[in-house]
Amino acid sequence: MMHRDVHGFFSMASKQMDIVRFDGLRGSQVKSDTVAVEEPLEIRVHGKALVVTMRTPGHDPELAAGYLWSEGVIQEPWHILEMAHCQDGPHLNDNILNVFLHPDVAIVPECHERFSYAASGCGLCGKSTIESIQSHFPPLQSGFRVAASVLHGILASVQERQCLFDQTGGVHAAALFRADGSLVEIMEDVGRHNAVDKVIGAQLRGGDFPFEEGFLFVSSRASFEIVQKACSARIPMIVCASAPSSLAIDFALANRQTLIGFLRDHRFNAYTYPERVEER
Repeated sequence: MMHRDVHGFFSMASKQMDIVRFDGLRGSQVKSDTVAVEEPLEIRVHGKALVVTMRTPGHDPELAAGYLWSEGVIQEPWHILEMAHCQDGPHLNDNILNVFLHPDVAIVPECHERFSYAASGCGLCGKSTIESIQSHFPPLQSGFRVAASVLHGILASVQERQCLFDQTGGVHAAALFRADGSLVEIMEDVGRHNAVDKVIGAQLRGGDFPFEEGFLFVSSRASFEIVQKACSARIPMIVCASAPSSLAIDFALANRQTLIGFLRDHRFNAYTYPERVEER
């Protein structure tokens, strides 16, 4: 796992505020509480706005890289030449990130029109059919296998590292694991799809772990956009703490991905391709 500036991340990702806590035994009291920050990030390509997403500040380059990859804007990590927060006059604007792509990457006007706004709870924007996505990311051909005992143990591994959630209770986590259960990368964000983009982007920008040799965990439900982003990275298995949607199941089935839901310490449900899970 790449080294992270945890202190710097917390200073951006959380804030203190006074609240009034009502207690049936002790009455009301003014308390200080830590809350997760949610702010807009405008991702620009060569100075032109591509998308605005509501995210937890921190790891913005990873978020942008993962987003551009999962949306099919870039196909190779080297397609990104440089990323920098925008200089707004003499000041740095931390909520605008400008991305400069290799000249070989063609950005047509229709691409900008297809994207616009992504809330912290949504991901895929402007795509109308599964078929259109499969034209960019064909179904997986993977011999990936994982032991059921490995999956039983990853909740504890994630919970130990959900530092921002421990402080705020208001963010999702996404994590990439090897088949033996060892952690490759973990990210937190108010948006579950942002957390996934950050995990993917971190590997694109500096990791060397092959996506097809691991599985993705998300601390939320599995929605369509989560499965789509995993497909874009060629991740063969998605494990979620809560329920998958019907469209997520249909998409995983069409793309030969294993989708697991309701992960608990000693049980889980396999909705598609359960043969990738070995009972040991």
